[in-house]
Amino acid sequence: MSVETAVGSLATRVVGKATKRVEGMEKVTGAARYTEDLSLPGMLYARLVLSPHAHARVVRIPAAVAMQVPGVVAVLTASDLPAGVTHKIMADEETRYTGQPVAVVLAEAEAAAADGADRLGAEVEYAILPAVLTPTAALRAGAPLVADETEENTEAAGHATVTAGAVTETLPPNVANRYHFTRGDIAQGFREADVVTERTYATSRLHQSYLEPHATVASPDPATGAVTIYTATQGQFYVRNETAAALGLPQHQVRVVPMTVGGGFGGKIFLLEALAAAAALLRHRPVRLVLTRRDDFLLGTPGPECEIWLKVGARRDGTLTALQARVVFDSGASPGAPASIAAILLGGYYKVPHLEIEALEVLTHKPPNGAYRAPGAPQATFAIESTMNVLAQQLKIDPVEFRLRNAAQGGDPMPNGRPWPKLGLRQVLETLRDHPKYKNHASADGIGYGVAVGGWPGGVESAAACVRANTDGTFQVIVGAVDITGVMTSLQLIAAEMLGVDASRVHVVTADTDNAPYAGMSGGSKTTYTVGTAVKLAAEDARKQILAIAASEMEARPDDLEVTDGQVRVKGTPHRALPLGEVLKKSMAFGAKYAPVFGNGSIPSPKPSPGFAAHLAKVRVDRETGAVQLLDYVVIQDVGFPINPAAVEGQMRGGAVQGIGWGLLEAMVYDEGGTLLNGTLADYALPKAGDVPPMDIVMVQVPSDVGPFGAKGVGEPPVIPGGAAIANAIADACGVRLDTLPITPQKIVAALPHAPTR
Repeated sequence: MSVETAVGSLATRVVGKATKRVEGMEKVTGAARYTEDLSLPGMLYARLVLSPHAHARVVRIPAAVAMQVPGVVAVLTASDLPAGVTHKIMADEETRYTGQPVAVVLAEAEAAAADGADRLGAEVEYAILPAVLTPTAALRAGAPLVADETEENTEAAGHATVTAGAVTETLPPNVANRYHFTRGDIAQGFREADVVTERTYATSRLHQSYLEPHATVASPDPATGAVTIYTATQGQFYVRNETAAALGLPQHQVRVVPMTVGGGFGGKIFLLEALAAAAALLRHRPVRLVLTRRDDFLLGTPGPECEIWLKVGARRDGTLTALQARVVFDSGASPGAPASIAAILLGGYYKVPHLEIEALEVLTHKPPNGAYRAPGAPQATFAIESTMNVLAQQLKIDPVEFRLRNAAQGGDPMPNGRPWPKLGLRQVLETLRDHPKYKNHASADGIGYGVAVGGWPGGVESAAACVRANTDGTFQVIVGAVDITGVMTSLQLIAAEMLGVDASRVHVVTADTDNAPYAGMSGGSKTTYTVGTAVKLAAEDARKQILAIAASEMEARPDDLEVTDGQVRVKGTPHRALPLGEVLKKSMAFGAKYAPVFGNGSIPSPKPSPGFAAHLAKVRVDRETGAVQLLDYVVIQDVGFPINPAAVEGQMRGGAVQGIGWGLLEAMVYDEGGTLLNGTLADYALPKAGDVPPMDIVMVQVPSDVGPFGAKGVGEPPVIPGGAAIANAIADACGVRLDTLPITPQKIVAALPHAPTR
């Protein structure tokens, strides 16, 4: 395994140096405190009763069955809860997916809650209703409605109609959203093409497979009617806002304390918090709600399955002429599938003069989907990158060279008409082209190579941070961002760089919603990009205050001073110096003549900085069994500037491994009644250590014009190309192209020509 960097460097003192994660030791030693570890006085334990049917009318919930279990103190149903809570998660008269909660059992002990929920679940009476379990079925005339009119109107505007250009269209009943992007004349584009390929691609529903199931503890304040929520979430302010709205409370009466998150990948945003808070307020006692693994699989919000019909044309010289596509996402029982971003990326990687893309979010009687690392991007990338290899083969052009001829650059239009910001797509492709393992690759019988690129537009959100000085020369950075990837270490390095102190003298604190400056969701590859920028500004503000105090004391100009080695000194004159702690004490003491050093930094949503990755996969395919062995892997990514190269490498490796899951293993499988068949980690296939090949990690640096020190978000891009690169490698190895992920041995054997019996 090797790690290298390419293109550009920045002379820095702290940032850009590989640094151990500040929270790493407590996690590997088991000292980290998770939500499930909390035990509050008088706490009740909650267990959910889930519907076994995809669509059914709830006839009777005999709560007395659970109440007979010793220790059970209450059974709550939709009629007991605020309408906003029921709308978010609970079934009312009907259940709309297998796994939707119909009741909550509260007990003095976990075992009693589990026993009560099991007994009640066996006695709930349902009248089974017709269900639609695929987008195809949901789009048929007369199909059962998944969401009633009230839900459509309250979820989001535009469920009944959508504006496509200047035309307002009426949508079919089970279509939550439709996006339509056009450019040029699509018919003319295909007439200009010398080669046209048309295929349909499909990807599966994937669980985020975090180690820690969803967990929430809610504690009421009987005196004020407020509630404190301890939860594993990627976005505490979002949880506060959504919970307050669901409960009908002002936001200041909902305090969210973010706990250590045992894995998220987009799946730990908002799920149980409003329900746990409502139960706590109703019973005037703390309530602990932790999902079992099975319930988490049933009730969680996985990444959605998708089908993409794609037609692309090109000239003999290798330039693309036209791209037409129809993207259909199975959104489950609620809107929210990433159809728009998938459509933008599907037609955005390459320059295409004539384009038409339609993207639909279709409701079905499956659990609602959510975000999963780079939502929408792996699906779109599998389709376009598979097609690019098909065209390259037909045109007899090297697949990397073919991509370079068509790669989008800054200023080129995306399908929505907006121009791409500066992006490193060409640079990662050029780095792949020049990499020894690509230059020297040679396919053989059963051995194949596959390439693919993938990109993420870059998440943006407003953010704020503050830096508080202490009189011993240390600093506290206070943020509202939740750490799910080691980002606090990066924020520590950013602050230390700006303050001119060692990183050990900076402590980053994630405060709760009552005490933290605002930060958005820790997701979308934007935390370092946005909160890091706010931290940089806050540290710079604090440093200016320090230099102003020192300048007054030393009778020097602030511009002539520097902070280094724990001192403030005159540049070039080391003997003229004051200890940093002494300077700070002059602003924080009885009778101090200077204001306390307290730096503030805040930004509006910045312009995005896209991140792109290019992958090379080498595989061996056993033609008799269909088994695929990954032999080697190269991960190349434009990271802008790596604030903490160790963390960036971890993101690149981890994302690539999840891409292996997309390509070869992962799929949530449902039967004809909508029941999940592989809802445990024993049944749901995930990459294991033995499935991960040696990896070369290459960091390309095309600095952002906005991010701190040129940094870009790095979490999303490494997962995106994996499925496509592996599919292309398998096609190269055995001569058969499979258009459905994951590519299992059974699919390969079925697709290969039958060999004569020996």
